[in-house]
Amino acid sequence: MAYDGTDVVHDAALSLRPGEVTVLVGPNGSGKSTLLRGLARLRRARLGTLELAAGDGVSVDGLALTAREFSRRVALLTQGRAAPGGLTARDVVEFGRYPYRGRWGRPDPGGPAAVRRALALTDTEVLADRPVDQLSGGQLQRVWLAGCLAQDTGVLLLDEPTTYLDLRYQVELLDLVRDLADDHGIAVGVVLHDLDQAAAVADRIALLRAGRIVADGRPEDVLTAARLTETYGIRIETDTDPLTGRPRTRAIGRHHTRTERLGTTS
Repeated sequence: MAYDGTDVVHDAALSLRPGEVTVLVGPNGSGKSTLLRGLARLRRARLGTLELAAGDGVSVDGLALTAREFSRRVALLTQGRAAPGGLTARDVVEFGRYPYRGRWGRPDPGGPAAVRRALALTDTEVLADRPVDQLSGGQLQRVWLAGCLAQDTGVLLLDEPTTYLDLRYQVELLDLVRDLADDHGIAVGVVLHDLDQAAAVADRIALLRAGRIVADGRPEDVLTAARLTETYGIRIETDTDPLTGRPRTRAIGRHHTRTERLGTTS
């Protein structure tokens, strides 16, 4: 995939499986968001295919589907969506039902229930009738996520979904991501910057550097000190979180090193 004729992602193969959370991590500019947008057909690849499972082991060519057909299968939450003026939060969530409405206003019988469920899952019911241009960044982020959930797809792509969220809602959003995979069998692909959040929520992690996937596997296999140090260009130590049993990371900056020296000489 390329921007202005310059390749950004090279030879990347990624599989999102039902009931699993796959997290894309890597430095800024490594191609994480570009790859995710490619999976959502917002960025066309020069070469390659996009296959979607259709059930019973059958797959369909995702690139050949109409926009409406594709949107019934794949939903994407992008970064930095603007707040549309003159709309309530409920209006925004209802936009997620557009793939199910006909050109001539055909009814959407499942729409009201899907919208209510999405509002409940994202804890935005209390915001439903508020104008979105009066919401905080974190509230608006949750409303946009509710719109994706109302889309009711088997694949959910999230590009840095914890942006603007305070600590409580970061944790609750990641819990929701796990629930969607575990309880509803959704294939979730997420871009995250926080390596510890990635380790906590992921079944699989894809680590990108300079537009290539340099590792793809279980968190404990991908998030090693040597690999992360090489990828990010800064010393990163890892250990195991005693509470979760998941990998835990620590980037070592200049001031950490100074503290270590002082501790050694004391």
